[in-house]
Amino acid sequence: MSAATAEVPAAITKRRRHPSSHREAPFGFAMIGLSCLFVAVFTAIPIVASLGLSFFSWDVISSPQFVGVENYQRLFTDGPVLKSFAVTLGMALAIVVLQLTLGLALAVLVNQRKLVWIRTIFRTAFYLPLLASTAAVSIFMGYLFDYKFGVVNYYLGLLGIPNVPWLTSGLGAATTIVLIAVWQQVGFTFVLFVASLMSVPTDVLEAAQIDGAGPLRTLFRIKVPLISPTILFAAVVALINAMQLFDQPYIMTKGGPGSATTTVTISMYQKGFQNLQFGYGSAIAIVLLVAILIITGLQFLAARKLVFYQ
Repeated sequence: MSAATAEVPAAITKRRRHPSSHREAPFGFAMIGLSCLFVAVFTAIPIVASLGLSFFSWDVISSPQFVGVENYQRLFTDGPVLKSFAVTLGMALAIVVLQLTLGLALAVLVNQRKLVWIRTIFRTAFYLPLLASTAAVSIFMGYLFDYKFGVVNYYLGLLGIPNVPWLTSGLGAATTIVLIAVWQQVGFTFVLFVASLMSVPTDVLEAAQIDGAGPLRTLFRIKVPLISPTILFAAVVALINAMQLFDQPYIMTKGGPGSATTTVTISMYQKGFQNLQFGYGSAIAIVLLVAILIITGLQFLAARKLVFYQ
């Protein structure tokens, strides 16, 4: 064996002992550790603190008093709070359905071969509302949908349509808030679906076209099943966000008229920070967390037969 050939295995062995991935490992572990630290500080610790506080009666001024499960017993007999759960669930379901349907429709439209050139423009345009401050959007939309001075009612008046009580009637306020939430969040779903549709194998689509499948049949029999994992992910994220809806209803209607748009997070804020019942507010937060976990689990359970993994 020559000296040259003997040096090659040694070089390979050296590279195997010291690959570039090993040099990057400390940086990777540092980033993972930093992420875990953020999750612990801003998520895990507040959840544990809220769980502990939910067993106390505390108004910040006096010392906390241990009350056991009294806050939870009060919650399940508190009509307005229970109604806020029903309001939140109804609005969340409407938001998820509209957000997924509109996002998929827009993604399918933009994914057409003739419209590929405007794909980037559409992605930017629909994603921009997501970057805007929810508080700023809510204030702006509040002016637009004002009953007397809103621009929306002004243009409807030009068409001979009387003023619509967008934010001063129960159904109108809930509908308006749902539409605004969908408008602001649909960009996220749209971008996900566009990326997923682009990953559908071309040979599969060409085979369907040769077999005579039309656009609708190709969409519902091939594209939708192939991107079903993305649809499930978008549905879970959308539902979790919708169940925590706070900014839009609080800024635009303060939970009104009456309690038509009082969501769980608004009830939690009112009990905890306005009425200084931090123990009771924490109990509401914990029940909301459990409700989100149960609904998310049901989503995954229902998706076992609907989601197709390649």
